[in-house]
Amino acid sequence: MGRKTQMAILGGLSAALLSLPWLVPHAGIAALVAFVPLLLLEQIAFRSRIRHFWLWHYAVFVLWNAFTTFWVCNATVGGGLFAIFANALQMSVIFGVFHFSRSHLRGAAPYVLLAALWIAWERLYFDAQISWPWLVLGNAFARSISLVQWYEYTGSLGGSLWVWISNLGIFALLNLFRDSDRSRMRLKIATLAGTVLFIAAPMVLSLCIWNNYSEASDAGCLEAAVLQPNLDPYEKFESLSQSQQNERLLALASKPLSERSDSADLLLLAPETFTGDVIVNSIPSGKTWRCFDTLLRSHPGVNILYGASSHEIFNTLSPPSLLARPYGRGWVESHNSALIQDWTARTEIFHKSKLVVGTELMPYPKIFAPIDNALGGVIGRCVGQDEISLLNFSRSDGSLVPLGCAICYESVYGEYCTGYVRKGAQALTVITNDAWWGDTPGYVQHLSYSSLRAIELRRDIARCANTGISAFINQRGEVLSASQWWRAETLRGKINLTDKVTAFVRYGDVVGRTAVFAALLLLAGLLLSLLPGRRSKS
Repeated sequence: MGRKTQMAILGGLSAALLSLPWLVPHAGIAALVAFVPLLLLEQIAFRSRIRHFWLWHYAVFVLWNAFTTFWVCNATVGGGLFAIFANALQMSVIFGVFHFSRSHLRGAAPYVLLAALWIAWERLYFDAQISWPWLVLGNAFARSISLVQWYEYTGSLGGSLWVWISNLGIFALLNLFRDSDRSRMRLKIATLAGTVLFIAAPMVLSLCIWNNYSEASDAGCLEAAVLQPNLDPYEKFESLSQSQQNERLLALASKPLSERSDSADLLLLAPETFTGDVIVNSIPSGKTWRCFDTLLRSHPGVNILYGASSHEIFNTLSPPSLLARPYGRGWVESHNSALIQDWTARTEIFHKSKLVVGTELMPYPKIFAPIDNALGGVIGRCVGQDEISLLNFSRSDGSLVPLGCAICYESVYGEYCTGYVRKGAQALTVITNDAWWGDTPGYVQHLSYSSLRAIELRRDIARCANTGISAFINQRGEVLSASQWWRAETLRGKINLTDKVTAFVRYGDVVGRTAVFAALLLLAGLLLSLLPGRRSKS
């Protein structure tokens, strides 16, 4: 077999193994060996001094991104291609730094740098303005939740660390056992034992937690009905009136409303951007709000939580922000919002903060706003909240139940979602509209990330999608009931409420912060090794 053929097989195998957990249920374990072929490929390239090696590892990362996130192109071809190639480029830069460091750092240091730098990048990606953390390595276990119950301590980046320790350990074993030197037998046995321990121990711990975990309901429970209207997104925004959409939703609500007893509290949940007629300055003037108000007044104890493309009007000469657009004699700011409304007309609103680049978010508005103005306004300009706030459910006895509401993309951000619990959320809701992607792996992947949030926060989740998959998820991350794709459905379920706080909520992303520190130290060591005096000595 020729060298290039061998390298192509190793690269293709790595891309396939990396993609498998996002495409096949219960395949998360593949991530524990997925980088081994790529590391072997790099070893061949390093020893053979292959020129332009970056093309090889960039191709692997492009394939991984394309196999798993091709569906973004269904919503926006340009955005999908940018996500694939730009995300792969960032991965490739990290791997390129590792490959370069092999000529300047000794022993295991380059491999530790690779793991630390990768996890540090994932950590910083969660906070960057242009952010696409869909393929964070810890997300590989989103459909293998019985293996990662310990995310309540580490968050998903703990899974990323596990992936790197496993891959580097197996790679080290392969190299050691190819060496016939008998004097290294103790080292081989110790490395084998350590690798097995690091791979197996998290699984054993997770299964122990899984088998012994009891749902916490120290703050009671709440009945909920998830209303999936199944609206074609193009029909919804182009040809279907808001009154028609309201009628469809209320038809789904009729059964749970008729079946509840007079004393039972009930949360109705509707999807993201369900309505577009909410004016933040005058919420009761909206047609949808008035429609829901009419319904709720005859149902004390019932609240409805729903998504809205909302607008805030400013009657000022100067714009309130760079993201405002001209509106009449004033200005208007747009939001992707969630509202909760009860039978007394009490209403609370929350604006999505983690926005999708391009369609919702204009990054670096000082740079891009003038360009967008010249192009006639083609970039999304949603304005998010500066910090998380909760939406409170009103019980019939006058008490309030604090709920977190992650709007669509926000449910991908683990540490961000801890903010809901820190604010006092006793359960979490997720509202989304995944229909833009069509019947592809995208909406299944998005659902699975809610399972990780349930584990990290130990909160029940009620998830409402415009169409498939709406679901109830318990505190172990199990999907208790789920709707089907492209079908109007109503799901009934019970949400357990708790005030308990996990270690991940209390201490945050310790793994990510440690990785950033370690990566900076190792990069400093690499830079020192490049100094003329150091190089001559080496």
